[in-house]
Amino acid sequence: MVRNCPGERCALFVERHRSGLNFAFLILGYILYLVVGAGIFSAVELPYEDDLRRELREARRDFLSENPCVSDERLGELLTRALEANNYGVSILENANDTDRSWGFVSSLFFTSTVLTTTGYGHTVPLSDEGKAFCIFYSLFGIPVTLFFLSAVVQRLMAVVTRRPVAYFHRRWAMSKPFLAAIHATCLTIIMVLLFLFIPAWIFVSLEKEWNFLESLYFCFISLTTIGLGDYVPGETHNREANPHPHLYRLAITVYLLLGLVCVLVVLETCCELPQMRRLRQRFYKEELRELDSETTNIIDRDQLSDSTDHAMDHPPAIPSVSEQAASMRQNTKSAPYTPASGATVNGKLR
Repeated sequence: MVRNCPGERCALFVERHRSGLNFAFLILGYILYLVVGAGIFSAVELPYEDDLRRELREARRDFLSENPCVSDERLGELLTRALEANNYGVSILENANDTDRSWGFVSSLFFTSTVLTTTGYGHTVPLSDEGKAFCIFYSLFGIPVTLFFLSAVVQRLMAVVTRRPVAYFHRRWAMSKPFLAAIHATCLTIIMVLLFLFIPAWIFVSLEKEWNFLESLYFCFISLTTIGLGDYVPGETHNREANPHPHLYRLAITVYLLLGLVCVLVVLETCCELPQMRRLRQRFYKEELRELDSETTNIIDRDQLSDSTDHAMDHPPAIPSVSEQAASMRQNTKSAPYTPASGATVNGKLR
């Protein structure tokens, strides 16, 4: 009796549990990515936080020394109240315009768009209990509807922007469809980055006087990826001369965020449908899910081939006329000579 060596048993175990091991390495890699990111952010941002705390303590100490009539407790109460109001979108600065309310119709429209797209900057939040309760129910139904709406829009755009161009160039140039899909995804990503990141960043630099290009690009990326940290929000300046049309400006930003989000989803869906990405995902699937994903891929391929079939159906072959069919039958009759049946065969049939 021949025993298997430990190396063969390990190889057999790895072969049987390959997808599970790949998934375990994926989890470990993601945890490591989180830990490395946390370490880098802590190392970079912690010194700036310490410097800011030191500056604030010095400014508070200087203010109290220059104004001895103000007590430390009263100043703390005022600052606490001012910060709480600022978190609700209300400022106590003298140059703040009372007409630019945080809950006007356009500002509320901007708020609903950030809530339903799960961007959530956090600079404007409901003040009342009624508003908070309505926000819960409004988001409970609005977020699934928004996801359904975005999915429908993205699928319609995918047929025009991704599937048809790849199928067209595949038929015209007879090139590999995975290679064409990768080139198309790269070009589409570059176009999206230019139109919805770099160009809007330059526009925000000219409109937001306190922003530089990096801060504008940071805002565009954080917004279109629905991260929405809220540290940079356009149109929050209290200077009327710097922003003469705040409502129109806020409405334009709302349209930009919605269109940009749709374009980002189109690019992500295009990259996810790449054959290379499908093969990479199948490494982490179970066998049942892998077979299901292969069937889904075949269905998508058949749907793409149906476009060419529909194009062929638009130009059906011409039906010959009756005279042409008769002439063809006479030609076939002449080309096939008559062969009489043998007597035995005839007698057998008669019997």
